[in-house]
Amino acid sequence: MISIRLFFISIFFLFLSNFSLAAKVTLDSSGWGLEEGKSCVECHSKSSSGLTHQWRNSAHAQANVNCLDCHQAYEDDNDAIEHEGHVIATIVSPKDCGRCHEVEYKQQKGSVHVKAVSFLKNNMPLLAQHFGGLAGNNSGCAKCHGSEVKMRGDGTLDPATWPNTGIGRINPDGSKGSCSACHGRHQFSKAQAREPSACTHCHTGIESPDKAVYETSKHGMLYAAHRDEMNLKSDQWVVGKDYSAAPTCVTCHMGTAGKMKSNHDVGMRDAWNLNSPVSEKQYLIIFQDGDKRELSTTEALPRRGETIKKLDGTEAKVKMVASPKRRRQAMMKSCLECHSKGFTKNSMQQFDDFVELYNDKYGKPAKAIMQALYDNNLLTPLAFDEPIEHTYWALWHNEGTRARHGAAMGSANMAWWEGMHEVATNFYGKFLPQVKELAGKKGDEIIKEHILESEYHEWLNRTQEATNVLGFTKESNDEN
Repeated sequence: MISIRLFFISIFFLFLSNFSLAAKVTLDSSGWGLEEGKSCVECHSKSSSGLTHQWRNSAHAQANVNCLDCHQAYEDDNDAIEHEGHVIATIVSPKDCGRCHEVEYKQQKGSVHVKAVSFLKNNMPLLAQHFGGLAGNNSGCAKCHGSEVKMRGDGTLDPATWPNTGIGRINPDGSKGSCSACHGRHQFSKAQAREPSACTHCHTGIESPDKAVYETSKHGMLYAAHRDEMNLKSDQWVVGKDYSAAPTCVTCHMGTAGKMKSNHDVGMRDAWNLNSPVSEKQYLIIFQDGDKRELSTTEALPRRGETIKKLDGTEAKVKMVASPKRRRQAMMKSCLECHSKGFTKNSMQQFDDFVELYNDKYGKPAKAIMQALYDNNLLTPLAFDEPIEHTYWALWHNEGTRARHGAAMGSANMAWWEGMHEVATNFYGKFLPQVKELAGKKGDEIIKEHILESEYHEWLNRTQEATNVLGFTKESNDEN
């Protein structure tokens, strides 16, 4: 039964829609190595020697793919410019890469990564504007999430939106994403993209603390000790065959494991949403056109063939729905290459228990309290104009995210001391006192409803209980 289930999970990852490729210059293997491109190499060897040196050490050079093969454009392309007698595009977009890397382009086109710009606009539209400004967004948020690259009247790229290699970059040709976000140009190395640093370049800090989480986990420790055994330059890079010393981000989120094929959509194996006030398990909806979106298990689930809205507001037919259980089984497929079934199952259970504890003890009550404050007109609709909004933001977005990611990736310190402990310190020591100060008697009523009557917080009613956790006993406190 288990082997049959895993077989269908593998089929799920291979079952992707067909795409019509871009109308840009189309290449096949016989068209590689355009004769005119040789002059590009000759010129740039003098003006950009580092660039050409990277290219000469690339798989592209070995396959006789030169500058013009990738940068060639038609005159009516939005980003076409005339350069040294050739019509080229400065940006080599995923659509361009897809002329040769068709499978990877299809997978990437519907991935969670290409939605990074819209995520920033829809979920946190005021944060960068109010806390920083346009320049801060361009040099900070957009460098990871991506920018909407715009053209100026003279055909050049707007410096406010370019250079940019953000993972969800909106390109002038209409495609989304940037292959060079992971495969740095102009070498476009597989080994580089398999390094944890390729991911933690962006997945670090408050929003996505995965660098610190990974480095303080057993997996990260093993990678640091055995990096020279990782065979990062392997063509296929199959865990258990090409390497086994340690997993990296790629191993778990998109790598090949047994019958599970690699995939350029890094979110397909994630059963939980860990970057929200309250975590929810997620269905993955795959549309006929290859696009995808997630739906919480609390939302109405569409049927196959039903037409529903995508994240961009357009409508499309549902081709497949992957349940959180199936997504979890897919993730576990990677774990099982190095761990037993019992070890893997129990580890996932511990992770689920941790997320549910965060939800029920802190996430849901804090969210309900904030909603009550808004409903009673005790807070203005404007975000971040009152202290408690900053406190609440830090509680779920900073400490809460770190705690949940720590539990997901096996970092005990990030799960507890720098995670749940910080959540609790904020919740009891700052958030609840601010509710009382802001709302007075109404605040006491709100806290009683959502906190004091909950079994998770019943300890707050045990005022006579002696403790030495703070460095003194109840008796010594009475003497003072």
